[in-house]
Amino acid sequence: MKSILVGISGASGTPYAVRLLRFIKEKDYTIYLVASNGAKDIIKHETNLSYEEVCSLADVVYENDDMFAGPASGSFSLDAMIIVPCSMKTLSAVAHGYADTLITRASTCMLKEKKPLVLVPRETPLDLAGLQNMMFCNQAGAQVLPAMPGFYHKPKTIDEIVDFIVGKILDQFHIAHDLYQKWK
Repeated sequence: MKSILVGISGASGTPYAVRLLRFIKEKDYTIYLVASNGAKDIIKHETNLSYEEVCSLADVVYENDDMFAGPASGSFSLDAMIIVPCSMKTLSAVAHGYADTLITRASTCMLKEKKPLVLVPRETPLDLAGLQNMMFCNQAGAQVLPAMPGFYHKPKTIDEIVDFIVGKILDQFHIAHDLYQKWK
């Protein structure tokens, strides 16, 4: 795996995206980034970073309304995609093939090309529609990885809790890391 598209949608949980981008930037991957308008606002609210600083962690950045961007086509060379955090709106669009943005169109391409797609919803509690949409995405071939941290590694900081979820995302792609101590 050499190329990863990270989609950041408008849900709470942007520290997960930032940590993931920082980690994979240190590895030998080409990182593509797309953020929704809502995500741009939430980045400012939840982190000490500007949207431009987050963009500097990627090799290529696309606007979410750019339906002519490479990831809008299944023939574009992408190995994997992660939407972190994944809003319930984005989850619903992916579940139902409603490809009205670059994030959702790229997701559709990943599914139809049978390439890895990880969705990290960050919502609680979950309603019936959200649960059904997670099921539909899973049935379509996506890995649904809710931001539900474990505590068996005894985290002492918020960063350690974030690292647990980011580590679980990396595990889906078999990317080696030491972000949390695995169960023995």
